[in-house]
Amino acid sequence: MKSFYLDGVKYLESLTPGDFLGKLKAYTYPDEFDTVNGIAKFAPGLALYEQPAKSFNLSYRTQIGNDVVGLEYGYKIHLLYNVLATPDSYSFETVKNSDFQPIEFGWSLTGTPVRIDKFKPTVHVAIDSRQTPADILTALEAKLYGTETSNPSFPSIIDVAEFFGYRGALIIVDYGDGTWAAIDESDTYITMTDNTTFVIDGADITYLDPDTYTISSTNVGMEN
Repeated sequence: MKSFYLDGVKYLESLTPGDFLGKLKAYTYPDEFDTVNGIAKFAPGLALYEQPAKSFNLSYRTQIGNDVVGLEYGYKIHLLYNVLATPDSYSFETVKNSDFQPIEFGWSLTGTPVRIDKFKPTVHVAIDSRQTPADILTALEAKLYGTETSNPSFPSIIDVAEFFGYRGALIIVDYGDGTWAAIDESDTYITMTDNTTFVIDGADITYLDPDTYTISSTNVGMEN
């Protein structure tokens, strides 16, 4: 909070959002995380320390409970962008007997905010399962965690926003099992003609023959 005074009288207060700060702890981590720690693999078996650390994206999930359903009430998927991790100091100890404790690794997290139109840049995005439409949540989780037929991938902040109608995009999701979904949060493209029939206008399609075509999202980054 920054206050402004004129002749000893406060006339304005300006609240500046703080920077993202976080803490990450683990007893072990995958080899791929070495680049985050500033460790470069020069050759098989040879590692170089004190190298430039690389930024990364991180996803984690928190449970939401209540007094009726318990911990199955809901959850939030948190996405962090452009994060840098500064490792805490730690030391190894000689094993003298069976009474020893495992080392807990720790990192201090900071991030560079990502720009998004009409909003302030941010590092942290959260998706609430209690409020997100089921088809959007399913499509987001399929992209983030992968499916039996598709590999997981980390969506950009724009990709996530497009699922919720940002810029009025039509999102086409191919589930890889012969089924697909069309998500139109902006109510721009899809019109229901009855309870089981719909029409899609303005979609991006490519005709393969007079009776066959491929349909994709209007946002190129989300094409399926």
